[in-house]
Amino acid sequence: MRTVVRWARSEWGPLYGAARASLAERRWWAVPMTVGAVCLTSVAQIVQNQAWGYRPVQDIGAVRAEDPLWLALLRTPVSLFVPALDLPVWGALAQILLVLGLAELCLGWWRTLVIAYAATLAGTLYARVGIALGPGSPFGLPAADARIVDTGPSAAVVGLAVFLGWRYRAYATVAAVIAAIVVEVVLKNNLAGREHLAAIAAVLALCAVTDAVGGDRRHPARRRPAARRPHPGPGPSRPAAPGSRPGRTPPVSLTRGEKPGHGRRPAP
Repeated sequence: MRTVVRWARSEWGPLYGAARASLAERRWWAVPMTVGAVCLTSVAQIVQNQAWGYRPVQDIGAVRAEDPLWLALLRTPVSLFVPALDLPVWGALAQILLVLGLAELCLGWWRTLVIAYAATLAGTLYARVGIALGPGSPFGLPAADARIVDTGPSAAVVGLAVFLGWRYRAYATVAAVIAAIVVEVVLKNNLAGREHLAAIAAVLALCAVTDAVGGDRRHPARRRPAARRPHPGPGPSRPAAPGSRPGRTPPVSLTRGEKPGHGRRPAP
């Protein structure tokens, strides 16, 4: 049991410490974007399940490879908050609350948004490249996938999980996330799993660039506390001046107007 606890502290301790410090300082005001994302995703799920709301949600937030590129780029930011219809919405909300919340606490809202958008955009662009390559290529996709809606918030969640694990040295967690996506691709071989792999590849490239540019300044888990300087103690006593006697104060000179014997010892 102690070994498991020690491993958990080593794996998630830096991430937990960073998130706890930020949350203790600002409370729920530390995650305004996460709260907004959960609310937007809930509203999108409710609206798209209505007979009158499915088409408007698809028009503003559904991204397909068959769409013009400019239209897909306009819809991609909104697609972060449109969950898949064939998956339970509570799972998407739980992922957004946990992963997006941790990322916002540890990275800030704008870095979190940039990484989430980059991961989603990587999956969207890969779908177009894969369809252009065709099913005969190892990285190709069948033409029918051009009509399938992209992953929505899941690619952003996977990308943020990988980036957080790298930044705070939770390498076993990163390996587990990647292994889970690889198993999904092997078992299902669907568009969503391949887009998740594309998002992971883009985030890992971003991690490598950030590490090369910033080094330890951008990797708080690698920072080491500065060594404490020893408290200065009393220095060594200075040697006595030539001709002076130990234990006696040095002679003082008389000022003008003073006479010997009035409170001061005359100079020898």
